[in-house]
Amino acid sequence: MKTVKWFFAFLAFIIVAVLAHYYLPDRDIVQIVDTDVKRMDISDVSPFWDRPDVGTNTQMTRDVRFIYTVKKNGRSMTYRNEDTGWSFPPYFKFDSSDVSGNAANLARDPDQWVAVRHYGWRIKLFSIFPNATSIKKVSGPDALLIPWFNIVFLGLIAFLLFLIFRMANRWKTKNVDPITDRIGEEFDDAGEALSKRGSAIGRGWRKIFGTTKPRK
Repeated sequence: MKTVKWFFAFLAFIIVAVLAHYYLPDRDIVQIVDTDVKRMDISDVSPFWDRPDVGTNTQMTRDVRFIYTVKKNGRSMTYRNEDTGWSFPPYFKFDSSDVSGNAANLARDPDQWVAVRHYGWRIKLFSIFPNATSIKKVSGPDALLIPWFNIVFLGLIAFLLFLIFRMANRWKTKNVDPITDRIGEEFDDAGEALSKRGSAIGRGWRKIFGTTKPRK
């Protein structure tokens, strides 16, 4: 039973870790080289795309803004630039057009490094792109970026889980453990009663049939 509990606990941890890695914000230090708008056919139920600009019609075929960048090591990185609106994930992004304009302006300076705040993954095989939520100038490719939001958020989640665990443990100690202890005692008493009854039956059989002494 403990093995099953640990398996489901590990499975729940993996699911939470994957969702946190996808949806929590991250920042890349890059240089913007270009921006573009492409016509894309996107399913309404696709989990890796958000939605067109807030206030426009939602269609499967629509224009999607992209931001093309290069990292310090020379590798390229492409971001989509879509609104999230009031829905999940709660980034409340309504200014994808402004982000696109800022990116186009920064692309004119080949020496400018920026920190692109985003969430999501880049998976080339399935044409999946992270969504850029904001762009900020930085001093250079080695600028120090401390993920304060992630630290505070994960710390609060860990503290909340600790409180839930303590409350559940106290409730178990107060309500469940006495019942299990009582059941265990009843099983022990029943076992002792069966043992005594078996001994009594054995003595009765010996009295009835007696014991035969071995012949010399």
